[in-house]
Amino acid sequence: MNHPPVPSPVRPAVRPPGPPAARTGLAGGPVRLDVASLAARSRRARRRDRRVYTHSHPLLFALLAATRRRPVVRLGRTLLVHGTAAYHEALTRVPLDRTASGTTGGAAAELTAGDVLFDQDGAEHRTARRALSASLNTAALQRIRPHWQAVLTERIPERADGDLDLGIDLDIDLVALARELAGVTAAALTGATGCPHRLAHAAAEAAAHAARDHLPGLRRRGPGAAAAAARLTALLPGPCDAMVVVAAVNTTVSAVPRAVAWCADAGLWPAVNETTAPRLAAELLRLTAPSPLLPRVAAADTTLAGHPVRAGDRLILVARHAARAHRRPPAGDPTAVSRDATQAVFGAGPHACPGAGLARTQLADVLLALAPLQPVVTRARVDRRSALPGYAELTLRPGRP
Repeated sequence: MNHPPVPSPVRPAVRPPGPPAARTGLAGGPVRLDVASLAARSRRARRRDRRVYTHSHPLLFALLAATRRRPVVRLGRTLLVHGTAAYHEALTRVPLDRTASGTTGGAAAELTAGDVLFDQDGAEHRTARRALSASLNTAALQRIRPHWQAVLTERIPERADGDLDLGIDLDIDLVALARELAGVTAAALTGATGCPHRLAHAAAEAAAHAARDHLPGLRRRGPGAAAAAARLTALLPGPCDAMVVVAAVNTTVSAVPRAVAWCADAGLWPAVNETTAPRLAAELLRLTAPSPLLPRVAAADTTLAGHPVRAGDRLILVARHAARAHRRPPAGDPTAVSRDATQAVFGAGPHACPGAGLARTQLADVLLALAPLQPVVTRARVDRRSALPGYAELTLRPGRP
């Protein structure tokens, strides 16, 4: 598989920490943040992130919020699964119909004309998962990582001697940056040689059409869904690459702006360094839960957390609640991470997302690249049409050191 050439960066994508005066608290040991101040800032960050749900899917969010105190809630033939243990059980013990309409697998089959990971079983499924995991292992990550680092180097301005460069527009469009990161990453993953911007746009369009069949309460897809899928697959080496690209692009475009906005609103930039960035990235992904719902369909009669489940019942697995993202984060140390809760946003068992490591590494690099600027959010507008909760616009401006 051919891969696009890696551009030579002008300067390192992740810049080294400056002197202690310019990077107070980052050159030495662990950062100690005032607990009361951290709690107040965290509430502000949570309020902004909550708007992503209330402005894009208000009725659905209200329903999930009203039922989240019970691990499993049945509404007709649909089960809402909120509890961490029930969520894990659904993904590891309940037999699931991989290609049912209204599920991720069903959307994948329509995007790719079948023969993908989601519609396989047994040994075939395990072989396909191993192949996909190999394409996202440590060695592959080191091959792909320079592509997005070059984008960060080019798009994120430097601060000169700790001061703003006078006369230069330093505003950063985080949504546009996330799309570019997603496009070059997806191209490197699949070997696509076309324009990364076109690839990212086509993946977002295809996913937006598919989401109408995924989520309860949204209108069903029209004839434009097939055309959107065709436009995407035309940009790829093979149709089986479509689902990988859709997942990579839409998760990135949702996750990166929301995580950065949370970091800025919560005042966490002083805590970002080479040591803390990976753990902070994992925690921000838990708190924002970029893929908050996993729609599935039961393939056989069984039980779930003591509730009877019939074949054909629809399961709405609420990853956001299973990850406890709706609760307050731990006070004191913003990088304290619960392993079980952190993993929930990436599934579990045979349904765990093999791209979790890539997502965490990429977000950590974004945080490290932005931290010297200590940016603040100056404008945010929720995207009401995207497949995953996110922003249509998120503008940052460097803050004062």
